[in-house]
Amino acid sequence: MARSGWWSGFVGLVLGVGIVLCFGGGHARAEATLRVGKAIAGPFDFTPLDIGMAQGFFKRHGLAIEEVNFAGSAKLQQGLAANAVDIGLGSGPELGFVAKGNSDLGVAAFAGPPDGLVLVVRSGAPIHTLADLKGKRISVSTVGGLTDWLVRELSRRQGWGPDGIDVVALGTDQAQIAAMRTVEVDGMPLDVASAALLEQHGAVRILLPFGSVVRDFINHVTFATDAIMKTHPHEVREFLAAWFETVKWMRHNKDETVKIAAPVMGKPPAIAAKAYDIVMPSLSDTGRFDPKGLETLARSFVDMKIFPQAPDMTKLYTEKFLPGATN
Repeated sequence: MARSGWWSGFVGLVLGVGIVLCFGGGHARAEATLRVGKAIAGPFDFTPLDIGMAQGFFKRHGLAIEEVNFAGSAKLQQGLAANAVDIGLGSGPELGFVAKGNSDLGVAAFAGPPDGLVLVVRSGAPIHTLADLKGKRISVSTVGGLTDWLVRELSRRQGWGPDGIDVVALGTDQAQIAAMRTVEVDGMPLDVASAALLEQHGAVRILLPFGSVVRDFINHVTFATDAIMKTHPHEVREFLAAWFETVKWMRHNKDETVKIAAPVMGKPPAIAAKAYDIVMPSLSDTGRFDPKGLETLARSFVDMKIFPQAPDMTKLYTEKFLPGATN
């Protein structure tokens, strides 16, 4: 009887622990895995993903992150369409892919003006002023993507129309830099950290920051697939909550942020610190979609002949997953 009583008590204890593990709370529950894609691997703008993982923000929201890097906006949107990733960190102009029927929506606008992007020209190119850009060959990552539109917008604002600069899409930053070295192109848009490092080595000159070209803008957008929003809306909300908690932490912890971001970016800490100073102010604390920025994007779709008239932008994004949203 004593043995039986001991066994019954042991079984009861195990069952009780099991109940706590199953229902008792967040620390014991299994993490949900989200596959998160970056349009480009290295820019500082996308490092909140890595910093949030390193500092445990996503883990505290019950999420494990599987990071996937793509070669530009079009590749990211293809990945979202194929359900190869659940969440995408991309550009504002990628809302044009949504308007064309891609199976995702923008769920947060996480950066405003394009302060983190600059136009560089190879050191030997005969380009010293904006006027010298007319007819020159400038590479971008993706047709219809952020860098494509920015170069064409620069051309338009110079009075040359959207085709006054010869734009060619070459994919990754590495491919574009290689094309500059072999004098196939004269320049390219590049994140400020990579540009500063190349300029330091005498390979390029920074001609202008794109933030001086356009201010009312949505530079970066977080996308979520229709499938993940339908089947796991809680995980989408938790991802965005963790992201914006990470951004808040980054604002108050520059040294620690740079320490984590530098190896992710593949840049020396001094260069990463420079990127922090330039890009950090443009990162959103709320994820709200700025109406004026949306107007600029809508016009860009017409300018680039993606659509004959501006689409209904309200159908391309949702704010219902943002922290504090009423659902």
